[in-house]
Amino acid sequence: MKRFIAAFLVIMLVGARPAAAQEILRDAETEALFAKAFKPIIEASGLSPANVKVVLVQDDEINAFTAGGQTVYINSGLIEAADNINQVQGVFAHELGHVADGHVILANRGEKSSLGVMILSLVLGAAAAAAGSPEGAAGIAAAGQRAALGNYLAFSRVQEATADATGAKFLNQAGISGKGMLAFFKKLYNEQYRYGYTDVDPFLQSHPLSGDRIANLSKTLQESPAWNKPDDPALETAFERVKAKLKGYVDDPKDTLQAYPPSDQSVEAHYARAYAYHKGGYPQKARAETAALIKADPHDPYFLELEGQILLEGGDPKAAIAPLREAVELTNYQPLITTTFGHALIATENPANYPEAVKVLKQATVRDDNNPFAWYQLGTAYARTGDQPRAQLATAESAAMEGDDQLAVMSARQAMAGLPPNTPDWIRAQDIAMTSGNALDDKKDN
Repeated sequence: MKRFIAAFLVIMLVGARPAAAQEILRDAETEALFAKAFKPIIEASGLSPANVKVVLVQDDEINAFTAGGQTVYINSGLIEAADNINQVQGVFAHELGHVADGHVILANRGEKSSLGVMILSLVLGAAAAAAGSPEGAAGIAAAGQRAALGNYLAFSRVQEATADATGAKFLNQAGISGKGMLAFFKKLYNEQYRYGYTDVDPFLQSHPLSGDRIANLSKTLQESPAWNKPDDPALETAFERVKAKLKGYVDDPKDTLQAYPPSDQSVEAHYARAYAYHKGGYPQKARAETAALIKADPHDPYFLELEGQILLEGGDPKAAIAPLREAVELTNYQPLITTTFGHALIATENPANYPEAVKVLKQATVRDDNNPFAWYQLGTAYARTGDQPRAQLATAESAAMEGDDQLAVMSARQAMAGLPPNTPDWIRAQDIAMTSGNALDDKKDN
């Protein structure tokens, strides 16, 4: 069963990094902040904001990364560690530098070069062993591995330094101050110093040392006309809200309440505590914090979304409909909020609400077709209205996204059997059946 708690949609992310299986966090307010904060940087890079994806990953490591294509992954730990949105913009600009410079593709060259050095050392080691010198063979192999590692790390450091320079250029062209980029590198440097990682071999690092990065970038960033540009107050307020709600969602409730004690009556504190109390199983306290937010701004769509979500998950979907409906209308049918609204309509178990659930969930999947939970809910709505072929098609969509190729193939074929041939829905079902079927065959071959 999917975890769907208070505005954050959780999806499994597998393979974004080697040996990694993480959770993607999706939240309408967070994605709106990212879109606004990063748009000028993306445009400065020459890429399209419509094509660059920013994905929030639940991981307390202070990190961001790319893994191919035009997608930048940002860890929740980085958001919590950042002091302001300008610091996050600096990190994003660096990662976009990797994307624009094609570093994921070029990384294969560095890996191949290092692999070549390692293979050569093994061949020479085998020759030494055959000549009667096992000690020499071991020495050659060890030296080869060190050389291969050094070769790869040197390649990685060059890429990181290049991404720093490219990111700085993007910030300058976008008219965004580079103070955040330098401040965040200084933060990393201070963390290294704090934990005693200052006396390190620079040639055994995958990134340039933080001190070197600061020195290399300072002149470029400080010479920009945007260096002393003041922060955008609206962006900063939005960041503080997102940071607070994220902390309330991912952290232990005790830690959240320590950071945002009841004496703190700011909007951010109410936000954080609402999530913490909801997560900790205190529904009345969660509703009280949400009520304080609604009182502060009765027509804030994200406050209304939170109110509806807590009511829905507290077992009162009927009461959740009004705030969710208003949130949907205020955000022009934002797909994640619309999905929650559709879920609430279904959860009322009132047949009169099912046709509207189908309508809004179709809108949500059209505008954001990469949301398996939305497809799952749409399938449920179709089933409740007696449209089994389209219920099977929606199930196939959801299963394909989650990697359940067997269910995807079976559901797609059942959908095809009940849909008029050669219609758009039938063709889509056929596509899923073929794609997921091929994936199944590949798994059997391996």
